Amino acid sequence: MEDSYVHKGLRRKLVQELTARNLFSAELMDAFMRVPRHLFMAKGLEKLAYKDQALPIASGQTISQPFTVAFQTHLLEISKGDKVLEIGTGSGYQTAVLLEMGAKVFSIERQKELFDVTQILLANLNYRPQLFYGDGYLGQPMYSPFDKIIITAGAPFIPEPLKQQLKIGGRMVIPVGDKAQKMILLVKKDENNFEVTEHGNFQFVPLLQGKSINK
Repeated sequence: MEDSYVHKGLRRKLVQELTARNLFSAELMDAFMRVPRHLFMAKGLEKLAYKDQALPIASGQTISQPFTVAFQTHLLEISKGDKVLEIGTGSGYQTAVLLEMGAKVFSIERQKELFDVTQILLANLNYRPQLFYGDGYLGQPMYSPFDKIIITAGAPFIPEPLKQQLKIGGRMVIPVGDKAQKMILLVKKDENNFEVTEHGNFQFVPLLQGKSINK
């Protein structure tokens, strides 16, 4: 799996574009520099890897726009050692960024084809998240509570099990809406109360319930 000087140069240019927005920490941008996004792309789209745009991957899903990945990660306020639940492993790119930030990642993917491919890719790149093939709406209660929860698909509502699995003081970032979504940040104040803020409009593939075995 090649990560050439050309790839690194293109990645540096992307990071400079993101840094110019004056939103993101140096630690987050360093993590972006370490993750070879072109290796997470669908075949034939590698040349577009360092453009700031979402692109299609297997199973009708997408790899999110780099700005979106950075923005969701920024809202999470990752600290080294945080236990993070990710709903929607997808290509594994967001997973890798979280791992590079020092998080312990538990990630759920409902698409069996994606789960199988991404599991192998992340292992080959020496990333070691805990991956699960399952229904993201249910979370992973066995491993809760989580310091942070990130949802990488558009949810029609905020699943109650995920709110329950967030630790007090924890942060959840979730795009909520049907055709377009508002980026919502929830901060858990106590068992029953959340501080909820909105952070702009985005567009994601839908967060679906259940597991898919489509090949």
